[in-house]
Amino acid sequence: MADTLSALRSLMASHSPPLDALVVPSEDYHQSEYVSARDKRREFVSGFTGSAGLALITKNEARLWTDGRYFLQATQQLSDQWQLMRMGEDPAVDVWMADNLPECSAIGIDPWCVSIDTAQKWERAFVKKQQKLVQTSTNLVDEVWKSQPPPAINPVVIHPLEYAGRSVADKLKDVRKKLVQVKAHSIIISALDEVCWLYNIRGTDVAYSPVVHAFAIVTLNSAFFYVDKRKVSSEVNSYLETNGIEVRDYKAVSSDVSLLASNELKPSIQAKGTETETAGNGTIKAEESNNDLIWADPGYCCYALYSRLNPDKVLLQQSPLALAKALKNPVELEGLKNAHIRDGAAVVQYHVWLDKQMQETYGASGFFLEEETDKKKHSKTAKLTEVTASDKLEGFRASKENFRGLSFPTISSVGPNAAIIHYSPEAETCAELDPDRIYLFDSGAQYLDGTTDITRTVHFGKPSAHEKACYTAVLKGHIALGNARFPNGTNGHALDILARVPLWKYGLDYRHGTGHGIGSYLNVHEGPHLISFRPRNVPLEDSMTVTDEPGYYEDGNFGIRLENVLIIKKADTKFNFGDKGYLQFEHITWAPYQRKLIDASLLTPEELEWLNTYHSKCRSILDSYLDESEKAWLKKATEPISV
Repeated sequence: MADTLSALRSLMASHSPPLDALVVPSEDYHQSEYVSARDKRREFVSGFTGSAGLALITKNEARLWTDGRYFLQATQQLSDQWQLMRMGEDPAVDVWMADNLPECSAIGIDPWCVSIDTAQKWERAFVKKQQKLVQTSTNLVDEVWKSQPPPAINPVVIHPLEYAGRSVADKLKDVRKKLVQVKAHSIIISALDEVCWLYNIRGTDVAYSPVVHAFAIVTLNSAFFYVDKRKVSSEVNSYLETNGIEVRDYKAVSSDVSLLASNELKPSIQAKGTETETAGNGTIKAEESNNDLIWADPGYCCYALYSRLNPDKVLLQQSPLALAKALKNPVELEGLKNAHIRDGAAVVQYHVWLDKQMQETYGASGFFLEEETDKKKHSKTAKLTEVTASDKLEGFRASKENFRGLSFPTISSVGPNAAIIHYSPEAETCAELDPDRIYLFDSGAQYLDGTTDITRTVHFGKPSAHEKACYTAVLKGHIALGNARFPNGTNGHALDILARVPLWKYGLDYRHGTGHGIGSYLNVHEGPHLISFRPRNVPLEDSMTVTDEPGYYEDGNFGIRLENVLIIKKADTKFNFGDKGYLQFEHITWAPYQRKLIDASLLTPEELEWLNTYHSKCRSILDSYLDESEKAWLKKATEPISV
């Protein structure tokens, strides 16, 4: 690590102009949350492996900013050469740079890895001391990273209409209608999941996310797909051409954006239906349009591409695909429901297996009984670790129809590791399971018909009264949010409090959001909406998906989280104040909550009724996917609870 920092500082000093600081963000050229091994530059320089964070290297300091999910993990992973900056508690990176770097400082960035929004925010902060943002011509981290993995060459795959639910032609038509509405002649699409969703394709360029490293440009009468052509088979090329999409080399996006800015970007192939004003895919004659703007999403389009445009001719606005993708069509909703049923069966099978293993290997009282562990029964030869257990869970999922892999690295965490919110166990260093400590597993899968994400927290020994009270408070918040009814126009920030109030009653809380959207065989974290203490003015809408995942974490002791995926749908309310229309949630995740961790005396009659109804549905929905012993276990796990 010291050698890496020294090498980077040497490059900073020899750069023209010399750099006073270098920013190394987590993101790739598409501002992705999860990136390929080649793009893990911030991890390489800092040693911190979390998915979110930013490294800043100055002449004599190295600082890393990350959010509350990763405070504990970063503390453990950063060497003494680094200082942790806690987002929300310490000054933001732009504020810190503006206040602490000298006047007229040069701050280096790779403009491909920084969004328009971020770059402009920093430039505003730098004005008071005449500091300047310097775009490096190469990525300095790449120059010192001698063992950087090569780019992956993985095939682009067509996502069939039977799973996508909407044709490419329909989606392009909608995009072009949006362009006309905002007086734009084109849009640059950078977010990987938006490119894949629009063109009904998938790939394996990023672990756990079925996406392709690609850009797209859509104009009123043409569409382009920028990708390493080695990934495109003749069949896929034909499919794209049939849909009026021209395949161009990935690196050509830079020069093509320049051509776009001068209105000189022309297709080599004739888009379908350009003879008429609007064809099946909505193409419109350029000469019939007065539109002169280029649409770019400031949160996802990189500063490198923006720098090739005339700022006066750019519409900086969230991509129209973000919301369109979040509003699931009926085929996607049905697929998500089916995927979650199969996934729920896998999670129940894992519960059954783990319950048996904990009893046989460690003498645990098990999932149901609340007794001290019988240490005499502890096997001296066999053992279970966080990784071997999660591998078994993956095996149960892999046996299910349409399985394509995990949707993120499984968080399999016991005891104090469960307090690390986004803990990722490694085979060499992970903990052994402990029957006397809480075990939290947050996991999900990619299926052709949907993406899943579920968290359950269990104890195979005798939980303490404090652990029960905390678990029950988390469960109460989970139920309260899931049962909410709210008017159209409500955003997730307004609902977030519902999941926290039971914890606040005890003076407890958690440092992460409460819910995120989820993709349809796409990213496990999907916007533009969320449920969080951080404001985001995006209303929740009918047919969106969102998770419901409150938690509580005691550093060095335990962590608790419960998570289901919900679908937002119209609510049939007795009244309709303001003629707004009301919405509610529908749970599509099916797996039991552990009864012995619940202090039923803390639940209201309404909460008990909800819990018993949910458990009854678990039995009936999962029944046909389980064998007789698994059915018997689930029946016992979902027996009605009474005070």
